[in-house]
Amino acid sequence: MGRDEPQLSRRLLLLAGLGLALPARAVRFEMADSVLVHKAERRLELIRDDEVLRSFRIALGLSPVGHKQREGDFRTPEGRYLLVERNPRSEFFLSIRISYPDERDQRAARAAGRAPGGAIMIHGLPNAPSRTPEYYRRTDWTNGCIAVSDTDMVDIWLMTARNTPITILP
Repeated sequence: MGRDEPQLSRRLLLLAGLGLALPARAVRFEMADSVLVHKAERRLELIRDDEVLRSFRIALGLSPVGHKQREGDFRTPEGRYLLVERNPRSEFFLSIRISYPDERDQRAARAAGRAPGGAIMIHGLPNAPSRTPEYYRRTDWTNGCIAVSDTDMVDIWLMTARNTPITILP
């Protein structure tokens, strides 16, 4: 595990403390140095040294085409951000906040006389689902977040650190 061992150990303890079952391969997770999202392909990739470590199918906001412009537009932002905050007790299975809106997003929203919105996350499924599992697998269903399966969310949680860069492409 090398240089990431103490950080990984803390994360494994945190997930175990939450009562989450951990896959046996968790002890071999490499840490990503960046995240790349391809909205059109509905794919999130964890990258280290320009190589894809893992790739995951994603769901996006209800109106996925285009960059998020304002609060309530149901779009997922596009651009370069950071993974800035983790919430193991969110209303979804784990969540990691993305640094949207940045200064550019805030200026653009102000110029349009609108609020930019916020609380854009990578997260798992709702803790209290209101739809069938099939719906969450096949539909863009978030308010602008990036959603993955709960199992995939464990991998993303374990393989990223605070301030990991994330690039979200159209």
